[in-house]
Amino acid sequence: MVGATLAAVALELFLIPNSVIDGGIIGISLILNFMTGIPFGILILVINLPFLFFGYKHIGKNFFISSSVAIVLLAVIEFPLKSVGPFVTDPLLATVFGGLILGAGVGLVIRNGGALDGTEILGILLTRRIPFSVGEFVMFFNIFIFGWAGFVLSWEKAMYSILTYYIASKAIDIIIQGLEDTKAVIIVSDEYVELSAAITQRLGRNVTLLHGKGGYNENEKDVIYVVITRLEISKLKQIVREFDPTAFVTITNIQETHGTNFKSAIH
Repeated sequence: MVGATLAAVALELFLIPNSVIDGGIIGISLILNFMTGIPFGILILVINLPFLFFGYKHIGKNFFISSSVAIVLLAVIEFPLKSVGPFVTDPLLATVFGGLILGAGVGLVIRNGGALDGTEILGILLTRRIPFSVGEFVMFFNIFIFGWAGFVLSWEKAMYSILTYYIASKAIDIIIQGLEDTKAVIIVSDEYVELSAAITQRLGRNVTLLHGKGGYNENEKDVIYVVITRLEISKLKQIVREFDPTAFVTITNIQETHGTNFKSAIH
C-alpha cells in the first residue's frame, strides 16, 4: 500500500504534469495517456493484465495477489491526485525527485513480493527462450519506449525520461538491497593466523579460513574470507598493511547478507 501510494504521488504530482515518463509498462501507459487521453489508471490495469496472468502461472499465487493489489491501488490512488495539481513545474526537479519517489514505491512493492510493472515478468518468460538476460531484455525494451517518447513528447522530454528511469532504478536497488553496503574480502597471506586474529579483535568480524594451494609453487595456506561494511574497508586495509604489506587482497560488492552474526555485529 505504501509503495503504490508513493508511485502514484510520483506520477501525478511530479512526472505526468511535466510530460516525463518512466520505462516499462508504466512508460507505455503514460505515453498512451498523453496520446489518447485515456486515464492512466485504466491503462496500467489493462496492459498489466496479461503479465499478471503469466505471473500467476509461472511465478505463483502470492506474487499474483501482491501485484494485483499494488496495481489496483496505484490506479485508485492516482485518480484523485489529478485534482491536487503538480508539486513542481521545473522538469529537472520533477525528474530527480519524481524518479526517487517512484523508485522507492516500486522497490517497496518488489521487496514485499509483488510488482507494479509487467516488463520483468515478460523478461523472465522470454529469456528462457532467447539468449539474453532479464536485465538486457528490459534495457532493449526501454530503448524502444524512450524512442517512442521522443516522437510523441519531444526528444528533450525523452532525455528527462531516461534520467528518471536511471534514478528510479537506483532507488529501487537501495530499497530492495538495503542501505548497508557490504563487501566480501578475500586475503591471501602467509600471515593468515595473525591477520585472522586481528580482524576478529579489532573489527569484531568472524572470519572464515578457506584451505588453498598455490597454482605455481603449490604451497598450501589458508585464505581469509570475511564480510565487512563499506566504512570498515579503510581499517581492514590498515590491519593488512600492518601484518603483511605484500598480502593479496580482493574486495567485491555483495547483493545481500543473511545471518545473525553479521547483522548483530552491525547493530
